[in-house]
Amino acid sequence: MPRILVLLALLCTTVTGTALAAPAQRFPSAHGAVEVVRIAQGLEHPWSLAFLPDGRLLVSERPGRLRLIGRDGTVSAPLAGVPAVSARGQGGLLDIALAPDFAQSQRLYFCYAEARARDNGTTLAHARLTDGGLTDLRVIFRQQPSWPGQHHFGCRIVFAASDTLYLTLGDRNSAREHVQSLDTHIGKIVRLRADGSVPADNPYVGIPGVRPEIWSVGHRNVQGAALHPQSGRLWAHEHGPRGGDEVNVVRAGYNYGWPVITYGEEYFGGKIGEGTHKSGMEQPVHYWVPSIAPSGMAFYTAERFPAWRGNLFVGSLKFGLLVRLTLDGERVVGEERLLEGLGQRIRDVRQGPDGYLYLLTDASDGAVLRVGLVPR
Repeated sequence: MPRILVLLALLCTTVTGTALAAPAQRFPSAHGAVEVVRIAQGLEHPWSLAFLPDGRLLVSERPGRLRLIGRDGTVSAPLAGVPAVSARGQGGLLDIALAPDFAQSQRLYFCYAEARARDNGTTLAHARLTDGGLTDLRVIFRQQPSWPGQHHFGCRIVFAASDTLYLTLGDRNSAREHVQSLDTHIGKIVRLRADGSVPADNPYVGIPGVRPEIWSVGHRNVQGAALHPQSGRLWAHEHGPRGGDEVNVVRAGYNYGWPVITYGEEYFGGKIGEGTHKSGMEQPVHYWVPSIAPSGMAFYTAERFPAWRGNLFVGSLKFGLLVRLTLDGERVVGEERLLEGLGQRIRDVRQGPDGYLYLLTDASDGAVLRVGLVPR
């Protein structure tokens, strides 16, 4: 059997074997019962999950730790070599993503809140992942300017074609006046090459006074992003204020409106900006009022559960559930709320190589959950 198939088989065996030893919960859905199995627990505010080709799982914890989860669900000691992070408020060690050539390079990309003198900011780095920890660490991007505060770091990493990646950057909560300015990274999505350099076809390359890394403008705090499996376009959702969480199809050079237009309002009440529409600013393909506080998201593409194929899954921190969105091209035509009553803040959502969905719960005793439909 080819090596890659052996590794995938090990991963499926790993997760399934652990799942059988753990108690399961079941929840109703339009396509039958949804079963939730706890794979591992004892994680402190886990933020992101990656599937290693040898069958283990890699998880980031917001306080600044990386841990490996074995085939039996055991959680390793913290890996060495993780840089210091600013683990205050929403900051810390956040997203992780394996390089597309991970099997050869062993490169792990990770995003974190970095302390910088009296301020902090979103930073992207990569390093070589070994059993002992991280080595050969290289910082390849820093959000500018740095800013005091503990909120809205963005920090989702999405690899795309041609050795490029997208990185989401928040408005830092108190810096919204800089979101529409093209001379800052505040409230933007940037596009980089895997080495941190700027692709020549980025929309603002060569324009004086403009940050060439910028891909799109007008974002508040994007914490969920994924490539559409057919079009290859970047989809992202972002937190609104009080109401107005959005799902957007993100295109080069487009403006998504924050804080000029929004379906939300100030936390203390009151209008933000100019309303919900303005010429030259994009409308979301879907939005939520009241807010669900969206977290990770994933397109479902596997064969295991045909009823879910082509659907977009979004976690909810506020309501502790999983949202299933039905799509028709770039239109959202249906929404179903799954796992109501689970009672856990959902932080990350990933499709596993075995065709199940995997969730992280945001808690001081956080867990990895496996989610799938029960055969009828």
